[in-house]
Amino acid sequence: MSHSGTFLMEFSTQTTASAHQIKTAALAVGVYADGQLSAAAELIDRAANGALRAVVKAEFRARPGATLVLRNLPGVTAQRVVLVGLGKREEYCARTHASAEQAFASVCVSALLTEGVSTLAALDIPGTPLRARARTAAIAAGSAAYHYDATFGKPDRDARPKLRKITQVVARADASQAQQGLREGAAIANGMELTRTLGNLPGNICTPTYLGETARKLAREFKSLKVEVLERKQIEALGMGSFLSVARGSDEPPRFIVLRHGGAPATAAKKAKAATGPVVLVGKGITFDSGGISIKPAATMDEMKYDMCGAASVLGTFRALAELELPFEVVGLIAACENMPSGRANKPGDVVTSLSGQTIEILNTDAEGRLVLCDALTYAERFKPSAVIDIATLTGACVVALGGVNTGLFSKDDALADALLAAGRQSLDTAWRMPMDDAYQEQLKSNFADIANIGGPQAGAVTAACFLSRFAKAYPWAHLDIAGTAWKGGKDKGATGRPVPLLTQYLLDRG
Repeated sequence: MSHSGTFLMEFSTQTTASAHQIKTAALAVGVYADGQLSAAAELIDRAANGALRAVVKAEFRARPGATLVLRNLPGVTAQRVVLVGLGKREEYCARTHASAEQAFASVCVSALLTEGVSTLAALDIPGTPLRARARTAAIAAGSAAYHYDATFGKPDRDARPKLRKITQVVARADASQAQQGLREGAAIANGMELTRTLGNLPGNICTPTYLGETARKLAREFKSLKVEVLERKQIEALGMGSFLSVARGSDEPPRFIVLRHGGAPATAAKKAKAATGPVVLVGKGITFDSGGISIKPAATMDEMKYDMCGAASVLGTFRALAELELPFEVVGLIAACENMPSGRANKPGDVVTSLSGQTIEILNTDAEGRLVLCDALTYAERFKPSAVIDIATLTGACVVALGGVNTGLFSKDDALADALLAAGRQSLDTAWRMPMDDAYQEQLKSNFADIANIGGPQAGAVTAACFLSRFAKAYPWAHLDIAGTAWKGGKDKGATGRPVPLLTQYLLDRG
């Protein structure tokens, strides 16, 4: 059985001043809801003696994301002209990136069944840098083209998108910026593809061992990556008692994965900057979460295969930064195991000793993510990091608070929090900063250990972050709770690839 997710899309630029002369299978142009045409659409309309405007007036209302395919327009070389609805011009310009992503993704969905090349004629976004526009377009194209069939006995090959190449039309003077943006967007899209496929794979395939092998495969593909996969005896030797207490309940062996991206050869200035220490990304890798002895309800328990999406996002981000060859050091740490009920599993009331030496009373075995993350956060100290960001599908409380729109961001470091929030806005992978007042720590008091692993029903996402903060005092730290954003349920069930765009944008901004 093949476990690959989909193909990697090719992105390129083409310089021309005459959109109507572009020879291609499909040419996409923007149209506003008030009947105004984008600059590229205006060129097409003039070449077609007003045919495009006539169609728009008669049957295309240009609502955001709507598409209409026109074939064999007179005076136009492209086989198809895809009209893309941009909505009202003033609203589109105000929304900038978001509208570009929505419009471009719609173009991709519309063109997925076509053969050959679909060309994006520059979507007009006044005030938005072309590099950012191209990056967003490439991410959207990759997301729209994603198709999962890894675990089907007879995959429907006809359902796979045939669109393999996207070309963005730009002025000659803008080609360099557009190419850079497309390169960045393609790398992020490729990272998201890996993250989504790992999340979508079932727990009997995507085990801790599988995650370790995936990391090793990345290191073979990208020479800038070095990977070490620690097994149970090595983890025991480190003293990760909290992590191992969760792993003990399953027959699947745990893995602690250490990834290092060394970056391209750096200038003296970049070396000086790197001397402040690497960024460390820490991913929760619970490849299936039954809840343990505190077992979850049966309904939607199948979605607990997604409890390793934090780990998957670290692997996807490393794939993106390795492809981009970012010139500074980044470290990834993944604590991977299953949380299962057995005779060896944690019991409510058990007390375990973490790598930091702090003891933890386990009041609920379904609050296991923090038990594996706390040892990884302590391990991160050895890298003398400039920042540590952990990513975890940690709490249902965060889903209640923020739904599937924003990732929960917790940090007491204003500079780090602001940088992550800005990266989220830039990448359309948004986060919302949540409180971390010291008063919340009171809920984690235990009569029998240094700290309890839950703080009661109130402010569950906040107290989970407060728990982690006890193990992250040695460096600037932020926690991303992606329980609401890492996957979707219902008829659209599947991993989203978030927060790979946010994390990669954060790293791009640092570089």
